Amino acid sequence: MPRAAGEDRPRLRPWARHDIGLFLAAGGASLVGALLVWSATARTDGTTYLVRHLLTAGAGLALALLVARAGQGRARDAAPWAWLVSVGLLVLVLGPWGTTVNGSRSWLPLVGGFTLQPAELAKVGLTLALAALLAGRLDRGLTPGTREVLLSGVLIAVPVSLILLQPDLGSAVVVASVGVVVVAVGGAPRRWLAAGALLAAVAVVAAVTTPVLGGYRRDRLTAFLDPSADPLGLGYQTRQVRLAIGGGGLWGQGFMNGERTQGGFVPYQLNDFVFSVAGEELGFVGAGGLVLLLAVVVLRVLVVAARAEDPFGRLVGVGVATWLAVQIVQNIGMSLGMLPVTGIPLPFVSYGGSSMLVSWLAVGLVDATRTTLHPRSEHPASRA
Repeated sequence: MPRAAGEDRPRLRPWARHDIGLFLAAGGASLVGALLVWSATARTDGTTYLVRHLLTAGAGLALALLVARAGQGRARDAAPWAWLVSVGLLVLVLGPWGTTVNGSRSWLPLVGGFTLQPAELAKVGLTLALAALLAGRLDRGLTPGTREVLLSGVLIAVPVSLILLQPDLGSAVVVASVGVVVVAVGGAPRRWLAAGALLAAVAVVAAVTTPVLGGYRRDRLTAFLDPSADPLGLGYQTRQVRLAIGGGGLWGQGFMNGERTQGGFVPYQLNDFVFSVAGEELGFVGAGGLVLLLAVVVLRVLVVAARAEDPFGRLVGVGVATWLAVQIVQNIGMSLGMLPVTGIPLPFVSYGGSSMLVSWLAVGLVDATRTTLHPRSEHPASRA
């Protein structure tokens, strides 16, 4: 008996529609993060932060699955709205509704004592918006023209400028890096890329050399260049982080047995400097394993992007991989004293609701764009 139209494609089991390797790697990093956060806070807060971290990771996993099941078409349709909402929240956080922590006005208070960091959502909004804009021409076999490149520059410059005004140099670097890499992979002419890179460098230099960063952020840069300049403040903090990591040796001092992490000498050890807990208690082997696990997440995202069926999926994957990779390098680099302290969290590992949820949202978006669930001809862009 002949099959009806559309029945020649075998039905996939629900789990087979997702990239299991990506979900397992991200889930493993979240579980390792839960253990590190527990060790960093058990002495003073018991299991409070462990439970919160696990609940947030569970909510993030559910969000990722929901987004993945929504499919590529809905993700692409939501791209302009995601950018507009993220920019709107960035404007809102600079007003009287924003909360200032450590010299940065980066958080919006929510009900129940929770907070939202709009800079995290800006990573999602920019990735989707650029992918949708550039894929519109790539779908038709065309490279981005002057209009698309200039519009991409606006899409990048607006959130980066608003994030620098908070100021949050670490998040601004991540967002700018995502923009430059996605536009480059999208086929923008080299002259435009060179101009964009020059403008980004000028913006960073201006942020560092002018009062836009504020006293606290500038002190962080000074402490990086000369830790002895503030031996009782930021210089002391960064020194303790390096001593904790160095004190772990090859195999570490043992889970929940770190001399400095358990003694409370390391600042922000549940979020910004969670890598110090891994270095001291799990040693070079354990910390190296964590780095390898995070590298697997990034590489898996790139594999999914390479296998995507259309330009939109590839660009989303490249954007997410860039975002995660730059953030991982920033966080571990500042813990090792190789980069200035920017207060950037370690994806999936650091304690923090906004970072955890958005990191898992990124996984869901990559998985959603892995395959075209509906024929490409059904998407409005393909009929243009």
